[in-house]
Amino acid sequence: MSQPVPPPSGNPFAGGTPYAPTPPPAPTRDNLALGIVVALVAALVGAGAYGALIGAIEREIGYAAVGVGYLIGFAGSKVGGRNPALPFVSVVLAIPAVYLGQLVGGAVLLAKLTDGSFAEVFIDHFGVLAEAWSDAAGAMDYLFLAIGAAAAYAGAKKANG
Repeated sequence: MSQPVPPPSGNPFAGGTPYAPTPPPAPTRDNLALGIVVALVAALVGAGAYGALIGAIEREIGYAAVGVGYLIGFAGSKVGGRNPALPFVSVVLAIPAVYLGQLVGGAVLLAKLTDGSFAEVFIDHFGVLAEAWSDAAGAMDYLFLAIGAAAAYAGAKKANG
């Protein structure tokens, strides 16, 4: 076996190909069930936060609907991996999450107006609350539902791309 020839400079450490270890491959995550569970939890948390925000400032904000949708898509796909079903599951979950957030916000506002409790308005009078939302819903309310769904799809794609 022959000895390596040092570079012309005389420095045995100069030149040559430096050793660069290759990093281990990232673990593959493709757990559809876990992604759906995380997206569902994110939908409930996002709906609650959206409703609390509506109740606190007494108006709806489109950016909050974007945040709810994005949270659902990003969290579900980050945990669930690159499963192609997760962006669509996120879209399906975002629509009722934004709707639920609007109902929670309405219940908070009604509880403030009637000096009742949120739980009483939301649980005991849920049918009345949903009917009132349906009667009062305008184009902006439906636009917020669509915006939340689009943001969920975008969040799911951003999580792994």
